[in-house]
Amino acid sequence: MNTPIEDYALLSDLETAAMVGRDGAIDWLCLPRFDSPACMAALLGTEDNGFWRIAPDSGGPCTRRAYRPDTLVLESVWETPAGAVRVTDFMPPRAGLPCLVRVVEGLAGTVRVRSELRLRFHQGRVVPWVREIDHCTVAVAGPDAVWLGGEAPERVEGGEEATVRYFTVPAGRRLALTLVWSPSHRPAPPEPLSVPAETALKEAVDFWRRWSGQCRYEGPWREAVVRSLITLKALTYAPTGGIVAAPTTSLPGTIGGERNWDYRFCWLRDSTRTLSCLLRSGYREEATAWLDWLVRAIAGDPADVQTVYGVKGQRLLPETEAPWLPGYEGSRPVRFGTSGVRSFQLDVYGEVIDTLWHSLRAGIAMPAHVWDLVESLMGFLHRHWREPDLGLWQVRGPRRQFVHSKVMAWVAADRAVRMGELLGRNGSSGEWRAMREEVHRQVCREGWDAAQGSFVQSYGSPGLDASALLIPRLGFLPARDERVRGTVRAMRRLGHGGFVRRYGPTGPAAAAVDGLGGHEGTFVSCSLWYADALAATGHPQQAREVFERVLAVRNDVGLLAEQWDPDAGRQLGNAPKAFSHIALVETAFGLSSPPGPSRRAPAVARRR
Repeated sequence: MNTPIEDYALLSDLETAAMVGRDGAIDWLCLPRFDSPACMAALLGTEDNGFWRIAPDSGGPCTRRAYRPDTLVLESVWETPAGAVRVTDFMPPRAGLPCLVRVVEGLAGTVRVRSELRLRFHQGRVVPWVREIDHCTVAVAGPDAVWLGGEAPERVEGGEEATVRYFTVPAGRRLALTLVWSPSHRPAPPEPLSVPAETALKEAVDFWRRWSGQCRYEGPWREAVVRSLITLKALTYAPTGGIVAAPTTSLPGTIGGERNWDYRFCWLRDSTRTLSCLLRSGYREEATAWLDWLVRAIAGDPADVQTVYGVKGQRLLPETEAPWLPGYEGSRPVRFGTSGVRSFQLDVYGEVIDTLWHSLRAGIAMPAHVWDLVESLMGFLHRHWREPDLGLWQVRGPRRQFVHSKVMAWVAADRAVRMGELLGRNGSSGEWRAMREEVHRQVCREGWDAAQGSFVQSYGSPGLDASALLIPRLGFLPARDERVRGTVRAMRRLGHGGFVRRYGPTGPAAAAVDGLGGHEGTFVSCSLWYADALAATGHPQQAREVFERVLAVRNDVGLLAEQWDPDAGRQLGNAPKAFSHIALVETAFGLSSPPGPSRRAPAVARRR
């Protein structure tokens, strides 16, 4: 039986991440990058697929745990009949090679502690060659080597299958174990093993507290906002500024089902909200780095713009399956990579241009070549916006005339016109204005269902889609417009257990849209969009109730996955999900601000 998704906490060094459960086991770790092959993959299989557990020899989950305030340093405490111990886990922000430090401290009595390290390289598959060098254990397989160093144990067991160390920890004793990855051709123990754990811990705590202290949010939900921002920072690949959607792959949207995707990459659909979230929170440097990543990633022919890229801007992310991994609670297939790069999505053009517009308004410099990029993207979109696409959710069914995609085509034209006005570059503004008007007329005519009193998912379909909740935020129609109010009211039909599905209905009808069988949980981001739309349309109390309902399903250390299953009372999907935490921050800002046009996008079309 796999550990519940909500039982995992996140560690990160701003280039990769580890997932550690309440039982003290790190069940997921990819080295050296977020998108590298996993060397601990018990999250998607069994212990034989790799893990590292440090806990009392008696076993069991910790009694309590928490991050140190305003940091990504995790403290887990076990209280046993023999005494109490605390394990402090962290990954120092990387200055060289990636490392993971685990400090054990006796709090009361005397506790026998067990460390078991079972490495399985190449996605939990390859058993390494293990040997001892200079008082360190080193495991080697192909290009990878992982070194384990630290205080000498009383007893060591195991070999290539696993390395087990035992320690007797009385009150007041502190010991540390450090795990470091290095290329396997390097013969000597890597430098991080020589850094005292206490020095590394202090530097990590200081780093995170300095960073958290920059947060500008001062509303009633500051703790939740800061934790979400720390999570977003933890999902940032520092060398390039790219932000992964999640640090995990194949955590299912349906237990036992096939809705299992690899989210260790950067999606363009997240770009505007990511930038807005960072700028509003006071993180201009991170916003600028994300923008720079975005511009580099999409450079080239606009016809070749992808929906998703690697952390370095890679375009080739081939999707493969791992039949040797049984999947989280039997959810197969386990996927690495994503075929989403081939998905034709009109909305990404709007997301990119909207991101550039927001950055320009925030005073971030726009080089001349970026305006050339805008003109190139708009030239392509002007020729192709009438075509069906695969939509915001990257459905694996047939292409459709998705309403949200058309709204984002309008956003692209609107923001391009405004950017041209601001920069004094109006060469194509007449063409773009005409496109903006035509798209708006078409969406209001073809995307509106008078019988339901709501915008729908695609032209001619009665199905609803939570992305319509973004219409007022994007400025397509004002929140006071009755069509917006009707759409918000209609979204109650997507509700389930007080949360919101991304679209409906479920079952065979949904499978006809997304090409997949089975149902899924409610989407955290969609529930937060609903709260934001409720506030915008004059229902602040209902909005707060929905928002606080979402806050209540964060796990014990404040993390959110992609989905929440109200029936089973558990998180689903990859975790922690950047989009969920971005939506949390944006909604907290919105609900903490006075109502008015400042909460919406700057451009509002007139009613037609």
